[in-house]
Amino acid sequence: MLYAPTGIAVVAEDLAGMRSQAFGLAEYVALPARFCAVQATGLLHRCLPSSLWPRPLTALSEKPFPLHDDLVFSVAGKGGAVGTALHHRGRHVVQIQNPRIRPDRFDLVIANYHDEIDGPNVLLSRTALHGLTALKLADARAQWRDRLHVSGRPLLAVLVGGANGRFRFGREEAESFADRLVSAARQTGANLFITTSRRTALEATAVLRDAVESVHGTLWSGGDDNPYRGLIACADWLVVTADSVSMVSEAVAGTAPVYVQGLPGKSRRIGLFLETLEKCGRIRMFEGALDNWPVQSLDDTPVVAARMCQRLGLENLFRDTLSTVVRSV
Repeated sequence: MLYAPTGIAVVAEDLAGMRSQAFGLAEYVALPARFCAVQATGLLHRCLPSSLWPRPLTALSEKPFPLHDDLVFSVAGKGGAVGTALHHRGRHVVQIQNPRIRPDRFDLVIANYHDEIDGPNVLLSRTALHGLTALKLADARAQWRDRLHVSGRPLLAVLVGGANGRFRFGREEAESFADRLVSAARQTGANLFITTSRRTALEATAVLRDAVESVHGTLWSGGDDNPYRGLIACADWLVVTADSVSMVSEAVAGTAPVYVQGLPGKSRRIGLFLETLEKCGRIRMFEGALDNWPVQSLDDTPVVAARMCQRLGLENLFRDTLSTVVRSV
């Protein structure tokens, strides 16, 4: 399958997680990438599962439209429905995430082990795709190191998500979590720094803020100068809530031991994902105590990108320098 694309067209709903995965993969390919939004506004698009859409291309925004020589990255179910239609018209399409239709309707499918999908054209990753490269983490470490390591104390960094369709995280869950974090900070003498997300409930944020203040730590809940990358790059320990595969995947791309805070609820996919990382020795579940165990950065994005380029005959476009870990800063 030898051809010469001139760009990458990302076909997906305009959601941050989907953009992050597609553009994270695109960073490893030496081609310009642009976003083509899937907008399911028609009656049939809203009422029918995407796999049953009669005219999927009508859900694609007219501008920009994928060029004929673009390499298309379609994402998730709705993006995959459009990707299938583009592939049927002769486009080269790489599907990201389980499309929930036959994989052979794409050139390649890139999914996770926890998606429980397989096939001769399926590439599997332990972590979600993302763009938090080793070079970006090195830059963040240089930028944030002096600001986050207070008086030489170790840094206990906490990445908090929130409730979704599978997990709960309200006041009660925040109180239990906060008690554990305060105890861990006091036992280790660590500087406690918590960052919340848009999904974190206000009542949960208030509980966490009180906890942080009790140990003279810091809570960031929005505004300029987001410390997220700096926390991953500089932490001595990271604790991440279990609701987000993407957030855990970015956390394990750093070099700190990662703990995961379980939440009430259930997700088979996320359970399998965490089990995979536990077997790798990359994460442990958070019970309140902190330990230092030997870990290495885990990010399958460059590995999958290299295999994708090889399978598509685009080895000359793979940007392997992005996966080089810079340790001099």
